[in-house]
Amino acid sequence: MTRFCSIFNQLLQLFPRYEFQKAVLETKAERHARGFASWDQFIAMLFCQLADAASLREICGGLASCEGRLAHIGAKVPARATLGYANRHRPWQLFEKIFYQLLERVQATTPAKRKFRFKNKLLSLDGTHLGLCIELYPWARYSRRKGAIKLHMTLDHQGYLPVMMVITTGDKSELAIARRQQYEPGTTLTFDRGYIDFKWFNRLNESGVLFITRLKSIARYEVVEERTVPQNRGVLSDRLVRFSAQQTKRRYPNLLRIVTIRTAEGEELSFLTNHLQLGASTVANVYKDRWQIESFFKMLKQNLRIKTFIGTTANAVWIQIWTALIAMLLLKYLQLKARANWSFSNLVYFLRMNLFVYRDLWQWLDEPYTPPDLAVQPSQGTLAFN
Repeated sequence: MTRFCSIFNQLLQLFPRYEFQKAVLETKAERHARGFASWDQFIAMLFCQLADAASLREICGGLASCEGRLAHIGAKVPARATLGYANRHRPWQLFEKIFYQLLERVQATTPAKRKFRFKNKLLSLDGTHLGLCIELYPWARYSRRKGAIKLHMTLDHQGYLPVMMVITTGDKSELAIARRQQYEPGTTLTFDRGYIDFKWFNRLNESGVLFITRLKSIARYEVVEERTVPQNRGVLSDRLVRFSAQQTKRRYPNLLRIVTIRTAEGEELSFLTNHLQLGASTVANVYKDRWQIESFFKMLKQNLRIKTFIGTTANAVWIQIWTALIAMLLLKYLQLKARANWSFSNLVYFLRMNLFVYRDLWQWLDEPYTPPDLAVQPSQGTLAFN
């Protein structure tokens, strides 16, 4: 009878070795390396995330206890000192490239169905802090007594996938990172009030990029036009305005739109946008969908290892975070492909329990509580995206 390899090995087959090696050559990750391949480092760090290993000892010990299950893919179990040295010195850019290679394949499998009727790409921008001990991570000094790093993310609402990530120390603002990015004309951006900058808004508007954000309560403007609001949608007003402050007027000379709604809890919210054709209630719903990026950060922090680190250098921390993002994409892909209605947390939990079980990954995803059919003799082919 043909046997399947372990579920962890089947997951590793989703990373083509020729693409991985190409990324190794581009980043020069193995220059001056002796005996320890970047592929082995990647396997160890991915195991750290999927098995929730909390230290170098747990990673290397866990892999050593299952070494026979990794032998047929040519993987070697590293010593703790070897893995620690690699994380300190080998470029984190290799893991960044692997992330974007995987992202392309996952996007190809994302359903084309969109939540909103407009065909433009919808992206959300946000950032989140990860606190660090200033004594262990002095390079991440954020204030006098605190250390932190920050993840700056762009989330695509088609599939709710992270399409851009920048990792910085905690003193870098989200707005400074957002100003550096380029977006396709017609793209709709949503972000919170921390991104409000009218000079940047004008640049987005001139590039054909649309945006929706919350209005600050201290904003001063004059109403140019009152629009008719839809009935029974909770929309209180829909106005075209021009900001009256002289400095703001110079930075953004065009008209903007303010949509005010009342929520089911009775709270009044005002949204600022340069999208003049979108329905007023749709403007509110698009901004409401921005909460998905907050949910993404919550899932990342609760289910993967990015709040405690196995290394103390910036390079080691960056490698661990990029590996967590790779694991997140991998789990999202499994969710998309599975017929069973997995929640993300359940998928992570049960995958950890079955990581080195010999079973067909796709059968397990579709029927996790059904014992495997021993009469079936599946072929042990290489998994691929389709």
